[in-house]
Amino acid sequence: MPKVLMLTGDAAETLEVFYPYQRLLEEGYEVVIAAPEKKKLQFVVHDFVDGFDTYTEKLGHTWDADLAFRDVDPADYIAVVVPGGRAPEYIRNDEHAKQIVRYFFEKNLPVAALCHGPLLLATAGVLVGRTTSAYPALQPDVEFGGGTFENGAGVVDGNLVSGRAWPDHPAWMREFMKVLAAAQ
Repeated sequence: MPKVLMLTGDAAETLEVFYPYQRLLEEGYEVVIAAPEKKKLQFVVHDFVDGFDTYTEKLGHTWDADLAFRDVDPADYIAVVVPGGRAPEYIRNDEHAKQIVRYFFEKNLPVAALCHGPLLLATAGVLVGRTTSAYPALQPDVEFGGGTFENGAGVVDGNLVSGRAWPDHPAWMREFMKVLAAAQ
């Protein structure tokens, strides 16, 4: 069974982890979750409240990480998924996470990033000359990372498939499944 790696951590958006995880399982992939440490992760739920300028955050589900970033051999995986939430804000500082992301771009393997996920890609230096979607407030981060921001639901740039947030799941995963199929 081909394996897909998911890079995340505490404060990841619950829906942005669970949807691609389950969608990939449906298609027959094994999904392995890597985080800064092998431990029980605490996910969150982001939602909008009338009168707030940005999203609110509430506790979500917990989920076990399968392994720590430092224990990942990226050659064992055919693709990587970087969900959003606040996790990318701190995992982007992990040297192992950045090395893993660089591997997938160097090998031109499928990469899916959603919402705040492109923060890790920008910090890893792989967005230079690339087009990506992200949570719209991250447009400056994408551009500072050398990328072009596109405000879209299922943005495809070669091996990279991106979206803005969990409402983009159908378009994001539909396009990612096409990229995965073409890569095999």
